[in-house]
Amino acid sequence: MDWQALALSLRLATVTTAILLTVAVPLAALLVLGRSRWLAAVEALAALPLVLPPTVLGFFLLVLLGPRTAFGRAITVLLGHPLAFSFSGLVVGSVIYSLPFAVQPLVAGFAAVPPALVDAARLLGASVLSFLHTMGEFGVVLMLGGDIPGATRTLSIVLYNQVENFDYAAANRTAATLLGLSVVALAAIYVSGRSRGGRHA
Repeated sequence: MDWQALALSLRLATVTTAILLTVAVPLAALLVLGRSRWLAAVEALAALPLVLPPTVLGFFLLVLLGPRTAFGRAITVLLGHPLAFSFSGLVVGSVIYSLPFAVQPLVAGFAAVPPALVDAARLLGASVLSFLHTMGEFGVVLMLGGDIPGATRTLSIVLYNQVENFDYAAANRTAATLLGLSVVALAAIYVSGRSRGGRHA
């Protein structure tokens, strides 16, 4: 097991989830409660990563954040280093790529309950789905971050490398780790949902 890649994946998923919930809660509330005619365009942009191939999104982010654009050069001057091929760049890409998985459950939650209430199960669902989606990212991570040990190499990239090298025993262990994390996290969603459902019955 590549423990360094596992630690990096968990760190990336945790940071991404924290940022997503900070952004997604007010955005979802705005989409449900707002009245602006531009909200449909905002919602479409937020959902775009659902239909855009991850490699395409990763490529556009790589170009945007690279030294060939004014925005990329400005970010480099501001931070002292480019975002591409760095952990910070992975966070930016992951937040954009996983945004729909945080926003959509929250929109459903806000729409289903009175405005004064917040559905805790929906919040849990949004956070867990965002976390799992980030843990399993491949296309955006590889395009934007490359394969730098300790900096941008995540478990999904490790799994790809293991299969490419025909190291199926190691690939089985890596895949089993990702599967186990997914099962545990999804079980947490369903247990929480059932317990809340029982209390309201």
